[in-house]
Amino acid sequence: MNWNLEDYQQELVDIRRYLHMHPELSFKEEKTKRYIADYLEQLNIEVERDVGGNGVVGYIEGSLPGPTVALRADFDALPIQDSKDVPYKSTVAGVMHACGHDGHTAMLLITAKILVQHRNQLAGRIVLIHQHAEELIPGGAKSMIEAGVLEDVDYVFGTHTACYLPTGTIGFCPGPAYANADRFTLNIKGQGGHGAAPHETKDAIIAASQLIAQFQTIISRSVNPIETAVLTIGEFKSGDAFNVIADSAYLSGTVRTYRDYTKQMVKTRMEQLIGAIEVGYQVSITFNYEDGYPALINPEKETLWLKQKVESAGFADEVIIQPTSLGGEDFSYFLQQRPGTYFYTGVMNEDKNAVYPHHHPNFDLDEDGLLYGVQTFLALIENITELK
Repeated sequence: MNWNLEDYQQELVDIRRYLHMHPELSFKEEKTKRYIADYLEQLNIEVERDVGGNGVVGYIEGSLPGPTVALRADFDALPIQDSKDVPYKSTVAGVMHACGHDGHTAMLLITAKILVQHRNQLAGRIVLIHQHAEELIPGGAKSMIEAGVLEDVDYVFGTHTACYLPTGTIGFCPGPAYANADRFTLNIKGQGGHGAAPHETKDAIIAASQLIAQFQTIISRSVNPIETAVLTIGEFKSGDAFNVIADSAYLSGTVRTYRDYTKQMVKTRMEQLIGAIEVGYQVSITFNYEDGYPALINPEKETLWLKQKVESAGFADEVIIQPTSLGGEDFSYFLQQRPGTYFYTGVMNEDKNAVYPHHHPNFDLDEDGLLYGVQTFLALIENITELK
């Protein structure tokens, strides 16, 4: 099909910049959801609002027979102060689109506008999933699925902007792409006292320090070296005086794994070491382990199929197989239910200072890269009847 994509470039940028200037945090996306729903309704697209919370779903019926394909974009922002000096800087103090979700939403809205204008040439049905709250557990994907967003859907696809891939690059990752992203907290209760009389205390700081050191042996000595696992302590809080032995300590951290049996083994070993520290240092420890998003596993068939279609279309400067990540992403819930893939749209450009990592206060993206994501969505819709 002749999509005439250059006609949509400026609107794509305008949408992204509007969203960047008006970010909203997870589960609080009231204005954003209205903006998305109103935009789709102005295109005469059937819209369902407040799906599973703040989610928005649009439906485009093609004129030809074919499968039902869902395309997903997330639209929440992060609690980060925007430090960029640009005209489209966030106008909301302490809130910023620092992960590219504004770009995801702009790509899917423009894709919808193009598709609806070619409705007579489309096969099957397209479901436009605009998802809230990706950044904050429990996320929006699970509740939208529970609300029925995947009913009668055959395939589901999504994309993430990639700050490490140059504009013009589309990346694919067959198999494990993102990890189980779990969180844990530890409250250690001892007995405080004078810093000059440690024998009269149960030192919570010593117990916590030993626990941190012992946890690292789980990865080095209990995990199979050919598997992947990370255990990171991100917080250690204790004490408030130089000459007082603390009676309590607080730790929090994350565990990242790809395989569920590795995750369970790490959790079990943590519990065993906690028990040993309690006995050895005469403290009590409260351990809370919170399951995060499950690992995102891209089906090889659909991933390599879309890669081949992008290569055949010839619009991308480079099409690559990229390494896996230990980040978390709740698109994994969609792929647990339906086949599809989650691909990567390059938006890095040194000349435009689009070089900072996701979640950085100076994060920005090369808006020219967004059109490549739109083209990838269009390539898969145009050829979807080949996927069986």
